[in-house]
Amino acid sequence: MYYKEFGAGPPLIILHGLFGFSDNWQTIAKALSDHYLVLTPDLRNHGRSPHLPPHAYPELAEDLRVFMEEHWMFSATVMGHSMGGKAAMHLAMHHPDMVERLIVIDIAPGQAEDNHSGIFEALLRLDLKRVQTRQEIEEHLRHSIKDMGVIQFLLKNVTRDAHGAFQWKMNLPVLWQHFSDILAPVEGPPFQKPALFVRGSRSDYIKDSDSEMIQRLFPLAEITTIEDAGHWVHADQPQALLKTLRDWLKNVNT
Repeated sequence: MYYKEFGAGPPLIILHGLFGFSDNWQTIAKALSDHYLVLTPDLRNHGRSPHLPPHAYPELAEDLRVFMEEHWMFSATVMGHSMGGKAAMHLAMHHPDMVERLIVIDIAPGQAEDNHSGIFEALLRLDLKRVQTRQEIEEHLRHSIKDMGVIQFLLKNVTRDAHGAFQWKMNLPVLWQHFSDILAPVEGPPFQKPALFVRGSRSDYIKDSDSEMIQRLFPLAEITTIEDAGHWVHADQPQALLKTLRDWLKNVNT
């Protein structure tokens, strides 16, 4: 797995969400690096990590377990956003010895609603080999995606191959093929260590009705809300999220 690291201290791993990569969490990672060794890996089929099927939570969690062992890191605080949050949950439930504390950003453990089919369809309709500029890509996406924040986020996934042609940093065909696995719930033995679930007030990825399942699978979990934040909590309210993370990490013992 490709990764970036910041700072020194107890290890803290941050996992990005669908269509993301390590750079998405760089601001938060650098801010937390004053007290932690923060690692931000690219999950499989994203960024510079291997592009290969399948793409389901057991495989994502296994990648992370191997990554930790390869770096002589046998226990860490693990934080994940959206898809990365579910990968972190799976790792915590099935390898609890490797997760000291769990932080989940704006995703519940249950079956997720399909909020991304339209994005997939827009991306799959776009032939990057036939466009010459990023502006052309943006104009194409605007026909199907109205949220400019989402478009700017997706444009970060555009790079060039060795011949100068545009290409995606993510493995779009495999992610689409396994989209049902990405939406699927995660289950396992209850994780009996501290956990924090952070939701955005303008997001419906963690509903009030999810609290029962969260408490069943994560009996020591706290659920908190960041005001005026959507699903991308770290982009909408980075300072409020940082304060929440710092306070919880400082006050919660393992």
